[in-house]
Amino acid sequence: MGIAADIVIIVLAALVGGLVAQKLKQPLILGYILAGVLVGPYTGGITVANTHDIELLAEIGVALLLFALGLEFSLKELKPVRKVALIGTPIQILLTMALGYAIGRFFGWERDAALWFGGLISLSSTMVVLKTLMNQGILGTLSSRVMIGMLIVQDLAIVPMMIILPQLKDPQGGLPILGIAAVKAAIFLALMIFVGTRIIPWLMKRIAGWNSRELFTLAITAIGLGVGYGTYLFGLSFAFGAFVAGMILSESDYGHQALSDVIPLRDVFGLLFFTSVGMLLDPAFLLAHIWQVLIIVAVVIVGKGMIFFGITRAFGYVNVVPLAAGLGLFQVGEFSFVLARVGVSTDSISADLYSLTLTVAVVTMVLTPLLSSLTAPLYALRKSRFKHEPLQTMNIPDEGLRDHVVLAGGGRVGRYLANVLQRLDIPYVIIELNHWRVEQAKRDGFPTVFGDASHAVVLEAAGIDRAKLLLITTPVAVTSSAIASQVHAVKPSLRIIARASSIEEMQILHEEGVYQVVQPEFEASLEFTRQALLYLDMPISKIQWFTDAVRRELYSPLYQGDLGYQAVTQLQDATRLLELSWVALSQQSPLIGQTIKDMEIRRRTGASIVGVLRQGQMQTNPSPGFCFSDNDLIGVMGEPNQLTAFQDLAEGRPRPA
Repeated sequence: MGIAADIVIIVLAALVGGLVAQKLKQPLILGYILAGVLVGPYTGGITVANTHDIELLAEIGVALLLFALGLEFSLKELKPVRKVALIGTPIQILLTMALGYAIGRFFGWERDAALWFGGLISLSSTMVVLKTLMNQGILGTLSSRVMIGMLIVQDLAIVPMMIILPQLKDPQGGLPILGIAAVKAAIFLALMIFVGTRIIPWLMKRIAGWNSRELFTLAITAIGLGVGYGTYLFGLSFAFGAFVAGMILSESDYGHQALSDVIPLRDVFGLLFFTSVGMLLDPAFLLAHIWQVLIIVAVVIVGKGMIFFGITRAFGYVNVVPLAAGLGLFQVGEFSFVLARVGVSTDSISADLYSLTLTVAVVTMVLTPLLSSLTAPLYALRKSRFKHEPLQTMNIPDEGLRDHVVLAGGGRVGRYLANVLQRLDIPYVIIELNHWRVEQAKRDGFPTVFGDASHAVVLEAAGIDRAKLLLITTPVAVTSSAIASQVHAVKPSLRIIARASSIEEMQILHEEGVYQVVQPEFEASLEFTRQALLYLDMPISKIQWFTDAVRRELYSPLYQGDLGYQAVTQLQDATRLLELSWVALSQQSPLIGQTIKDMEIRRRTGASIVGVLRQGQMQTNPSPGFCFSDNDLIGVMGEPNQLTAFQDLAEGRPRPA
């Protein structure tokens, strides 16, 4: 099968590695790298035969990684921490490169190899840090915003480093090359700005207008890879072009949809990239250089951590922020693998240096969650009582929140609920983890807490102990269960309403103490059924009886022993069978000039008159002596057949005996 067999082997090995990493609560990329080691040429057993072909496919993974990075890039995210991100991060990169150069010279490496090593260790891991912050529930604190801002600039720095570092082999000859590359990059950027602002939006608008998800995804991928290939033909980096294409698309109306569509493709090809990274790791080399690896890991952790600590402190951040940055950003990141592959392909670094860098990166990534979790206890040594950092909040009333509704999730459902609550003047707050949705909620003036609702710190910021109701809008039952469990640990009496996609998920959520569970797909199917039966002229009472019976059949196993729920359901069924209808009296109506008592409306029709609108004035519950007049608008309540009987009476139609 050739390369097809190799891809199957890699995907299966990556699945096993990913499952192991997930079980150990580590980033999936570590599992992919481990899978690459197992199927690589140095370990025996099942081995990938066409390593070079896999590396070529992995280049697409690199391009898609940078394309997605460009789509996610936003200057707005850097605005709150722009000084430390835009100024402090380049200083950090230079200082870390100096640290790496010193390490290399200490071990007797050549000047170029030492500089390359410094560049490789200067980048931290966005994936690992974000995963760690989410697990700790501190995404949204000032510390997390500082770290994310610096990570964004680090990720952007990979592009010029991929151009500059390969020229170290020939500094004198490299200067003209760099100059030519700079001119080419300027011309390319000018061309891309024109194409990105004029042609691409027009093209995407036409494609989006055809309502073909498949064609839209294909167009997005073609733009990212096509522009990347164009830059390659132009004499620049393939990955650089993909990044610029993503950045141009991010400013269009289709940026967020493009990102959601390209992420699965990025993850698949990214899997090939990280697996191919692991295939170049030689376990024998690691065993032979174990002490060198341990020494370098220790120096990188301490040295890089001190650099981040010092820079954040120099930019005016105090308390826990410098410590959190130092213990959170010390690792060597995934884009270092991208840079190292460039070094290997251009013969700028040796295979031994590549293996050493890869090993150091993997070890520091694994240690990140452990060392980052020491932030709180270490900071507590300085303070008599450690308090969590305040989370990022927007539009929270000055007087705080009390007797409010907490919306866990700010997606389409959460935003709709927020709009309804706002119209009804009911206090509420949204908890949202997605940065783009948080920014959208901020623009709309919604009270919002930035964080993960399954963590006690975030729930505390949302005032869960003073809340009246919790609505969990996320469609993922596991997430809803984690949120419900955390909420009941704080306030067991709080009513919770969540959504689920199956009866099994409903059962799990009910056991977690969720008061009521909604199945959106089921309710939508019932509404479809109701509309269809109405169109087929089926009596309203029969339609309502049928839909209520189906609903009871679905929910009864869940609430079989809940007498309160059964009573509420019966009341809801009774209420649905009573409808309010408005009937306008024409000049020929036999009711005109007659009273309610004279016409014996209740006896003849069974309906009850609850109000009459006359010349803009509403009279509620009219007395039996009320006399009807021309153009009266009569409000009548009753069952569907009773309303039909009153309609016939008002229009003078004979009724069957």
